[in-house]
Amino acid sequence: MKRADRSARVDPADFRALPLRVHEFLADVPLHDVWRFRLRGGGPGVTVRDVIELFVQMDASRITRSARLLFALRTALGRVFGWDREDPTACRCSYVHRLSEEDRARSFDEPGSQRGFWKSVYTFEHEALGEIINRTVHAFLLFALESAGSEHTMYWAIYVKPVNRFTQFYMALIDPFRRHLIYPALIHRFETAWRERWESGPVLEEG
Repeated sequence: MKRADRSARVDPADFRALPLRVHEFLADVPLHDVWRFRLRGGGPGVTVRDVIELFVQMDASRITRSARLLFALRTALGRVFGWDREDPTACRCSYVHRLSEEDRARSFDEPGSQRGFWKSVYTFEHEALGEIINRTVHAFLLFALESAGSEHTMYWAIYVKPVNRFTQFYMALIDPFRRHLIYPALIHRFETAWRERWESGPVLEEG
């Protein structure tokens, strides 16, 4: 299976040059890495919500077998050690409380609502931030969409804030698998799913 090439990873400096709310909002959270998805089809009316909807619904059965096994292993370990249980202090730690009134007014999704395996912090037309708080990390997923006609670039940034001494060890342990196996397979699968979606569906029109 064709993998996402090395250009799928983005220089953090290039990402920070984009005019996004997240740079100020997460100024105190380390940017772990950034990835790029090349999306063809959908027309100029595509928003980040269209991207997230497919991301949440996407069937993982067509990613590589090794990536599926790693997902299964991580799920099993999380169940055994309770890694994915929500921290009792999650509500107090959530960055949802940092939203300004303007942020809340702009957001299409209710801040704190569940979206896939994360909770929404905000969802603007071309930028959305999700949050995960468990016993291993306090992580943020940023989806940002740039469009030029029917050609779209989706930036996926991962921010990680330590929750305890284990966080650094945990990230060092999973990063080689995440960066070399899981994410390339996921990006390729998503790009394929997006292309198939718009080859068989209507093109969104602007307005």
